[in-house]
Amino acid sequence: SLLFFRHELSRIFFADNSPIRRNSKQYDDFWTFLKKYEEHKRKKRDEPWESRENPSDYLETSLGLPQTYDPIHKVNFSVFPGEPKALMLDAGVMVDTDDGASSLSEADVAEARTVFHLFLDFLQRQKFAKLKKLRDFQRNLPIAQQKEAIIEAVQKHQVVLIAGDTGCGKSTQIPQYLLNAGFEGIVCTQPRRIAAIALCKRVAFETLNEYGMHIGYQIRFERRRSKHTRMIFMTEGLLLRQISSDAMLKDYSVIILDEIHERHLTCDFLLGVVKCLLQHREDLKVILMSATINIQLFAQYFNNCPVVQVPGRLFPIQVQYCPVPVEEKRSRTGRLNPAPYVRLLSLVDNKYPSSERGDLLVFLSGMSEISAVQEAAEQYASQNGHWIILPLHSTLSLAEQDKVFDYAPEKVRKCILSTNIAETSVTIDGVRFVIDSGKVKEMSYDSASHMQKLKEFPISRASAEQRKGRAGRTGPGVCFRLYSELEYEALSAYSTPEIQRVPLNSLLLQLVALGLPNVRQFPFLEPPPSESIEEAVQVLKEQGALTVDEELTPTGRILSQLPVDVTIGKVLILGCVFRLVDPVLSLAAALSIPSPFTQRSFRDLDASAARKNVDSDHGDPFTLLNAYHEWLSMKSGCGEDTRKWCRRLGLEEQRFYEMTKLRNQFRQLLEEVGLMERQVEAASSVERVQRHGELRKLRDLRRQMQKEPRKKRVLRPTGRDEDEEDEVIDLKDVEFRLQQDPSQVQGFLKRSRSFGFHDLSLMKLILCSGVYPQIAISDDHNSYKRDSDQVFHTKGKGFVVLHPNGVLALHADVLRLDDLDVLTVPGFRSSLPVSTKHQVVAFMSLLETTKPYLLNCLRVQCVQMLLLVSSAIDSSMTLSRLVFDEFVEVTFPDPDEALQLVLKVLIARKLYGKLLALMLKETVETEGKREPSPETFHLQRKLRCRFDAVLRTEIAYTVRRLLPADVKHLYTGAQAFRALAQDDDSLLEERFKVNSKKGGVFLSEFFTFGSLEEISLSADAFADKKWKCPICEEEFPLSVIDAVLHLDDCDKDADIKDEAEPSNEETVRRDPSQKAYFCKECNKELYLSLPEIFKHRKGHQVAVTRESS
Repeated sequence: SLLFFRHELSRIFFADNSPIRRNSKQYDDFWTFLKKYEEHKRKKRDEPWESRENPSDYLETSLGLPQTYDPIHKVNFSVFPGEPKALMLDAGVMVDTDDGASSLSEADVAEARTVFHLFLDFLQRQKFAKLKKLRDFQRNLPIAQQKEAIIEAVQKHQVVLIAGDTGCGKSTQIPQYLLNAGFEGIVCTQPRRIAAIALCKRVAFETLNEYGMHIGYQIRFERRRSKHTRMIFMTEGLLLRQISSDAMLKDYSVIILDEIHERHLTCDFLLGVVKCLLQHREDLKVILMSATINIQLFAQYFNNCPVVQVPGRLFPIQVQYCPVPVEEKRSRTGRLNPAPYVRLLSLVDNKYPSSERGDLLVFLSGMSEISAVQEAAEQYASQNGHWIILPLHSTLSLAEQDKVFDYAPEKVRKCILSTNIAETSVTIDGVRFVIDSGKVKEMSYDSASHMQKLKEFPISRASAEQRKGRAGRTGPGVCFRLYSELEYEALSAYSTPEIQRVPLNSLLLQLVALGLPNVRQFPFLEPPPSESIEEAVQVLKEQGALTVDEELTPTGRILSQLPVDVTIGKVLILGCVFRLVDPVLSLAAALSIPSPFTQRSFRDLDASAARKNVDSDHGDPFTLLNAYHEWLSMKSGCGEDTRKWCRRLGLEEQRFYEMTKLRNQFRQLLEEVGLMERQVEAASSVERVQRHGELRKLRDLRRQMQKEPRKKRVLRPTGRDEDEEDEVIDLKDVEFRLQQDPSQVQGFLKRSRSFGFHDLSLMKLILCSGVYPQIAISDDHNSYKRDSDQVFHTKGKGFVVLHPNGVLALHADVLRLDDLDVLTVPGFRSSLPVSTKHQVVAFMSLLETTKPYLLNCLRVQCVQMLLLVSSAIDSSMTLSRLVFDEFVEVTFPDPDEALQLVLKVLIARKLYGKLLALMLKETVETEGKREPSPETFHLQRKLRCRFDAVLRTEIAYTVRRLLPADVKHLYTGAQAFRALAQDDDSLLEERFKVNSKKGGVFLSEFFTFGSLEEISLSADAFADKKWKCPICEEEFPLSVIDAVLHLDDCDKDADIKDEAEPSNEETVRRDPSQKAYFCKECNKELYLSLPEIFKHRKGHQVAVTRESS
């Protein structure tokens, strides 16, 4: 058998230049083909193979073909020409010497070459059969009937709307029609990254361009594109990013906007941008593709553009209305009553024989409703054995979600209990029956309270039709609607678009970055509520992204370059500013994806106990960080298998892979905008060689796994065997090891885990600054309540609670003041506790379901944190009283300590603004390609020290939240300024801007001094007290105003000190503490120390005052 010479034949026929590469799937298939060929040859044996090699043994016909049929003569190509002996010599295979030894002969090589030809012919015929099947499939698509009409409409009009139901082929075929019609520079947008990649691969396959570059895709941080690319698929958000750098989109002549009926936020934004673009580019062609949903709205928006309608391809669907009586809708406990659903399962069992295939898809509004029906359905299924109950919602692990695609055993049906994720996002084959509850839970946004609400609503008629259509994709089906036909007619026609029910912060920031003078005048398809726009503008101002005049600040300019949410973007920026990049990248990634903690991690007692090792009583973000670090440690070879560990703790491992990928993407983003230097890992030559070999093996393994189609399994009522899953090689693990060098992971863990209280406080500051103004203050009566009854208040919403799965809800005692923390201050009276340990809760989001819940919370110092992140701070004359953003009031028994703290804050925040402006300037000048300057490093170190000094300050104070009634009578008005300015009116007017609304003066853009009434302290509280300047280290008997004036002058002098570079001769002659200073009054350059400069300036001010008097 030729199989005995597999090694020698591999060297001859499967070298690097062979049509088939060694160790590929086709290579393995060849040996299977050879084995079957030899078996067939042994069975036939009509004529020995050796005689066929001699042409003289054939009975020639008039066409020169043998009388006996031989398939080799049907092969119309040839590879490896030449004599067998020459092929053997070229491959270094020893030629048979006829010495009786068992070795490969020339006849064996000739025969093997013949088999190789037959195998290649077999592969080619397979491909042509697939191609014929593909072309037949394309011709039978409903869109094919409209091909000529579509091309003609695009050639004649600038905008064309193509409306087609699911399955008509518009997404895959229309780009090909335009490409074949001669259009180039085609871009097709998709709402999801996975859709952009999948469509690119499908169109490349159908155009026989799988290995070419004419069809490409580009998503965030991933692209397959070259100068030869004629058609590109990309996400909507990425095209918007390209508009910010190329407003006219000169690279494209055709823009295809797909799935516009989904009305995503980015889609509506892109529609408005494209409409503006059409006015400046008459050569641009725009094709809108939508399901047959509200097509008149889109057509009218683009000046009544032509519409080409394409029918769908659904099998007949019978609709049965089965309204549920009111008394059956809810059980006594308030949960959904599952009885109507179980009755329909019984109806399917009785009416349709189990031998007839067909699964059941049930649409429910949310997770609690799925759980209620699942319990009852599983009890019913256990009695008759005809059903396997499978839940499907976004909080399930991917492995559990994938079960809905597996096969049910013979005479058993799947019952899939799903949210609206199965309407459009997921297509499940084999569904014959649909139960539509008529309900959906949608997220809405209350701009007044900054709260998202997840509430149950009736679905729209468009959604009802989408749900019904799921029963007719693979054959005739039945749709059971648990509402009456009258109720169906009363439903709204379409769902509420996303732009009208979500925060608009990131969207408006992009509009400002595009140069739009007034975001309120943008031509939205359906404008969002005006209060949502105003609230988003106000949030951007509070975040420091917009100025009072609604122009971009340095922070806003950087945020507009980062394709992430404003909150996450600000966290990333601050991580670079404070040089805490590694842990902050992980925190930002963890907060950008769904939590890896599944419901089992809280309900299962063993999982809950095991999870305590990663819990952090500082808050949920740090618990996520601990879990991620622990997972990474195991991935680098320390500890147990990560899949078993995640299963034991009730964690979804897929989230950690997503976190790692997102973390790398964030790092690349920051490198591209120039906020951080590119990372270069040092490795020895031996380590590089070892890593190169490891990467080669991993790439081969990944290639092999990607080519293997996903094998559907037969479901079992008890679920899959976990041990069987552990034996399967994980593709995600292979991709992780391709991207992450174990030594790099160890280095990252070492850097990230080595932070102490200083770094922890700064990370809290970074997170708090990112989420601000999302701060909650504890209720006054929490000290008397149980952990589960703790109540908090936000600025816009009172009486909110911690989510029960949050780590602070499980450790609520850390938020209370102990008796030892409460101080007694002689002479200070207050009903509120005085302490240095007050805390507030910062949170990522506020979500209302059954209750308003705070999500992703962390506890932070109260006054120190609010001083550093608040956008508007008001004070009394003595600084004994501070109010933060008209929400939190703080009172200090010792105003001298308050002065020291406030002055530290003014220095630190001013230095932060200076550093951010410098970093932005460097990124613009160098286009993000140069490492930060020494001056930047110096300011970063200096800033960390300043902020750390604020965070380490211990000061006694009381804290309370302000009610709307308190705010009405909060400010003193203009009289406070008159009291403040009575000593030196001209100086104050020259140096400070008056706050005409509140009273007092602006010490900075965020701090208004003297706008609040005093409580009990007199205005001479600072008499006979000295203050030490942290810059020049001189002590002065100063008031608040004098201290601020000195700091302003002293800071300018510090700038002079940094910039002045006197000659060597001057340096020798003068005192080392002196520096060059040009006095405008004296009109000459002086060499003075900082205290001397200050006294010199004061001297001029006193002289001017005397002259004026």
